Amino acid sequence: MRTGWRRIRNMPTASIQAATYAIAVIMERIALDNRWVTEQWEARGVVHDTSPPGTASQIIVRQDKLTQYLFPGHVIRLQRDEAEGYYLNITSPQPKVFVLWRMHDDVARPEFITVSYNEGTRWADSGDNVDGVPLPVELMQWIGEFVEQHYRPEPQKKKRYASNKDRGRMGRPE
Repeated sequence: MRTGWRRIRNMPTASIQAATYAIAVIMERIALDNRWVTEQWEARGVVHDTSPPGTASQIIVRQDKLTQYLFPGHVIRLQRDEAEGYYLNITSPQPKVFVLWRMHDDVARPEFITVSYNEGTRWADSGDNVDGVPLPVELMQWIGEFVEQHYRPEPQKKKRYASNKDRGRMGRPE
């Protein structure tokens, strides 16, 4: 008899679906006067995206040493298993949208977006380029409602104190 992964039947599809919000990411390039590094890239912000799917990126600011690009077509997805990370983010002093970006053809392009504090820190710990930009105010209520519906903090565990029975164990003299 085999006891491995089993498919769960009659699982409601509503529990699998994720809430989504369309955004565009603003990436900024600053030209540097440095012999080793010629430019610096970072995510500068996110805005609600109303452009049709497949819209190309565009330059929105061009100055002497500063260029900003708008990358439409990204989505923030709220997943039930990341509810704790959303809670930690929106209750922090400065809630953020985390943008993981990579260089493609000499341009920094956003690849993944999250509002989960846990997921954003995992990305940063892995060594990827991750920037935290301010969370738009209009997203706070949406994320808050999702957290209220799906997040249940784990109950605190009882503290265990040493007793007299523990004497003499763990290499301590009796």
